[in-house]
Amino acid sequence: MKKIYKVSGMSCDGCRTKVENTLNEIHGVEAKVTLQDEQADIDLHHDIDTITLQKALLKKGNYILQEVITKADGTQEILPAVEISEDDMYQQEIPDNMADKAGKYFCPMLCEGDKVYDSNVGCPVCGMNLEQIPAAKIEKTVYYCPMLCEGDKTYDKPGNCPVCGMNLVAKTISIEPEDTTYKDMVKKLIISLIFTIPIFLLAMGGMLPGDPISHVIPHSVNNYIQLLLTLPVVYVCWMFFERAWVSFKTWNLNMFSLIGLGAAAGLVFSIVALFFPGIFPEEFKGDHGIHLYFESVAVILTLVLVGQVMEAKAHSRTNTAIKELLKLAPTQATIITDKGEEIIEIEKIVKGDKLRVKPGEKIPVDGVIFEGEASIDESMITGEPIPVRKIKDENVISGTINGNSSFVMIAEKVGNETLLAQIIDMVNNASRSRAPIQKLADKVAKYFVPVVVLVAILAFFIWKIYGPEPKLAYAFVNALAVLIIACPCALGLATPMSIMVGIGKGAQNGILVKNAEALETANKINVLIIDKTGTLTEGKPSIEKIVTTSTYNIDELLLLTASINQNSEHALAHSFINEAKNKEVDLIPVKMFVNQTGKGIQGIVNKKRLSLGNAKLMKDINATINEQIKAQVTKEQQLGKTVSYIAEDNVIIGYVVIYDKIKESSKKAVHTLQQQGIEVIMITGDNPNTAKAVADELGIKHFIAEALPQDKLQEIKKLQEQGKIVAMAGDGINDAPALAQANVGISMGTGTDVAIESSEITLLKGDLAGIPKAIKLSSAVMKNIKQNLFFAFVYNSIGIPIAAGILYPFFGIVLSPMLAAVAMSFSSVSVITNSLRLKNLKL
Repeated sequence: MKKIYKVSGMSCDGCRTKVENTLNEIHGVEAKVTLQDEQADIDLHHDIDTITLQKALLKKGNYILQEVITKADGTQEILPAVEISEDDMYQQEIPDNMADKAGKYFCPMLCEGDKVYDSNVGCPVCGMNLEQIPAAKIEKTVYYCPMLCEGDKTYDKPGNCPVCGMNLVAKTISIEPEDTTYKDMVKKLIISLIFTIPIFLLAMGGMLPGDPISHVIPHSVNNYIQLLLTLPVVYVCWMFFERAWVSFKTWNLNMFSLIGLGAAAGLVFSIVALFFPGIFPEEFKGDHGIHLYFESVAVILTLVLVGQVMEAKAHSRTNTAIKELLKLAPTQATIITDKGEEIIEIEKIVKGDKLRVKPGEKIPVDGVIFEGEASIDESMITGEPIPVRKIKDENVISGTINGNSSFVMIAEKVGNETLLAQIIDMVNNASRSRAPIQKLADKVAKYFVPVVVLVAILAFFIWKIYGPEPKLAYAFVNALAVLIIACPCALGLATPMSIMVGIGKGAQNGILVKNAEALETANKINVLIIDKTGTLTEGKPSIEKIVTTSTYNIDELLLLTASINQNSEHALAHSFINEAKNKEVDLIPVKMFVNQTGKGIQGIVNKKRLSLGNAKLMKDINATINEQIKAQVTKEQQLGKTVSYIAEDNVIIGYVVIYDKIKESSKKAVHTLQQQGIEVIMITGDNPNTAKAVADELGIKHFIAEALPQDKLQEIKKLQEQGKIVAMAGDGINDAPALAQANVGISMGTGTDVAIESSEITLLKGDLAGIPKAIKLSSAVMKNIKQNLFFAFVYNSIGIPIAAGILYPFFGIVLSPMLAAVAMSFSSVSVITNSLRLKNLKL
């Protein structure tokens, strides 16, 4: 089904690429988007409405679709755009918070996007086992009678035993949600093996010296016993037949189409031949009558089940990173109320609650220290083993561990707002995303099953016409072998297995990848745009000195500048406020505060209109910078320092010299990236002199100074139009547009929530050393995927002709259906094993 859409909202080739990639990520969609015509030509493999397509695009940007209809007279009509409300945007999709996702099941192939199920019913599209989203362990406090008057009965609230009247005693119980898929599969495998082994021995007994089994069990009875033993195997493996039936019913052909078809053909043939042998021609009959395939059916189903067990085990191993992160999440906290201290569950904490954190405890939620101080192990966030000293008003992060002192904190971010919850959510979502390279496997699988069925039919007729006697028997056996050996399970596993292991490996090393597309694109980067403050530098600037050029003294200027910075979120604001605190300066309320992004801030302080910022802001307010001040400022800037002018109305009354130390890891990271052939460009809102000093120290050849957020955005668009693959690394709110526009946005974990949300990769440690690691991870994952696809393609390329009997004329070799099942399982094992090698990657 082909459709044409007009696409509005695209302004560059980067937008075109984003729209095209977004549409192609939807299962069953092949899209080609042109910028010049603003048109999307879409080939739909099954019925997908415009709302689904529009919702996907709106999540990436303000891109609007309008369907183009060709009338009978050849003219075209553009239909109105569909209206999508805020509620519609997220209907029937995975909710954004982890509590709603946890414990649900999704298809690892993402055949139906983010659709989830309450139980592992199997994917109705590809037939694969669903995978469970890991859920955190729940700890609950219950109360019981110490005399056990009512046995194991517990109560949710404290009180007295209704039988003996004694005070109830509290105890904590742990409830850890568990995915039972693997255990259920193992049970089925055990049952299947119990019945399959005797079937195999009964069927192969004639090959043993002296044929001992036929002396005990006559051949006529033997076949009936095999049937009785095969039925339990078919029963426990019935899910394979169900998945095959769904695949044919919906025409979403997959590996279970072939498994079900092959096993069903063998089973039905054997049952009919057992009870109605007379309907078959003589050439089907041997010394002991017609050869039956009960043992092949049982062994095939059991071997497929072995592959499913291994797959379920592998999926549980790939979720290790998420499970380890979930273990970091505390479950209880000590709240301070008017009645004293009380232990409550984490879910009951609200913003503003005062919480007591005792020595050795995990910090329950994100917040600030209200009373006391602490030495906190933040290695889970930064990777650094040295504890960080925290004092009053400093931030603390959920999941980090308190040292040997007690303190009181105020909760600021709770539930899904905490950094730990966001990290878990990002890793979880990324593990379920589709890499563009997976489209190759999807396209192959779409045509693969019909081709295999055609090959099986051709093999049947070729053997029927040209094969040796009994021709029909040979024809049936080889057609069956083709159907079984060609199962594309290895092809289906090739991409998602590598993606899941790779993203988990990244998370363990402080590299959070939001989606698989970013993981695939990262190794193609040839230009890196870097912000300066907070990315190359510490982002914690301190005031070196305040210089007055008026009647105001230094303390008065500190009071004014610190006061106006109370409402600013910029990294520089903290340096003013901290300086005021150190000198015990009481701040003044600010009115009419305005943040001029890329220039500075303004407001009314003590009835004075105050402006604090760079030369651009001074120009905007018509403040004249005389030559003497300009010379002094230039001298400071040439030393790599930042200078902010202070103006009252339109008169400059002083300036502040601020120094932001370059991170120790920045120079090495920049050098490593340049050695890898990546062009590094620094873009900063700072002045040219400061920018040049930092660029020279780091060995960066190209930089742009005094850049506004839109300048960063335009530079990325310009590079993308030149065909460059651009990454952007930043940490501030002003970096968010550029991070979103870049092919790969990389945010510092120490930066703002907006920057993290706008990026595809987050570096938890907050330094550039993570970028070469992310590129190395991307290269390793892509190499692993290509190896997996090679295994799958080569296996089928070799296996199908052998199963069809190509070796028989030369070597007399015919591949039995049973051996075909072994070979099919081996291909899946090779892909799984190869993917798990990524766990040993050293970044």
